[in-house]
Amino acid sequence: MSSRTCCSGLPATPRRQAGHHTLPLPAACGLAFDPEFGSSSRRGRPPPLCCTSTARTRVVASCSVNVPRRNVLSTLLSASTVLLLGPRQITLAETTGGAFREYIDTFDGYSFIYPKGWIQVKGAGADIFFRDPVLLDVNMSVDISSPSSSTYKTVEDLGPPEKAAEGVLKQYLTEFMSTRLGVRRESNVLSASSKVADDGKLYYEVEVNIKSYASNNELAVMPKDRVQSLEWDRRYLTVLGVENNQLYALRLQTPERLLSEEEGDLRRVMDSFRVNKIQA
Repeated sequence: MSSRTCCSGLPATPRRQAGHHTLPLPAACGLAFDPEFGSSSRRGRPPPLCCTSTARTRVVASCSVNVPRRNVLSTLLSASTVLLLGPRQITLAETTGGAFREYIDTFDGYSFIYPKGWIQVKGAGADIFFRDPVLLDVNMSVDISSPSSSTYKTVEDLGPPEKAAEGVLKQYLTEFMSTRLGVRRESNVLSASSKVADDGKLYYEVEVNIKSYASNNELAVMPKDRVQSLEWDRRYLTVLGVENNQLYALRLQTPERLLSEEEGDLRRVMDSFRVNKIQA
């Protein structure tokens, strides 16, 4: 795979510790919707389409999966579009019908399905980013570790699922660090598990909850006037996989109040995530 830096995670080279890789995970771009910024935060990485050109072809295919779901937008007419960006070619295929589309990235080596009504956000800092066009803090992204510094052989290089979950949570908290006075975060790991998918590869699945509390009057003299209140409460779902010596992270988020409504779709996306060997 050609050298790319804009889709990588933290710049530090992964270190070996006690027989496995230590985190950080590749998801260092800070994609989760943060009310402090009012949109998906971008931590200084340019959009993936501006990466160094390569001779390999990136193919993105969208197709339908017939699963009933509330569709936010009207279904699109059948279309096929080919975009030429220098020597790179991106193929987009849209097919009517169904509630999900499939996204296949043969350039970076991963695939998943996503709700048909969701839209892609360019320049968000991840390798790919989709969100609900109405509920902006219901979204998903994929991040990949740097190909030049990654030496992952299996997701077990992160340690057991529980240890990987601690790293996932730490990564989110790092991204949400705030310079505002009086901000407090509460977090916990809800679940950490492993599975062997139908491609025969091992994946880790992690769920965490993070709550943010803040005061609207932190500079008040009297403590009774500096009462903190809940500003957001979110569920974060992450799938980790390893291929091509790189760590892949599928990251989804939703407010806890919407979890019962969105959970079915989010878990379908999680279950569909696959990492694939890049063909030279």
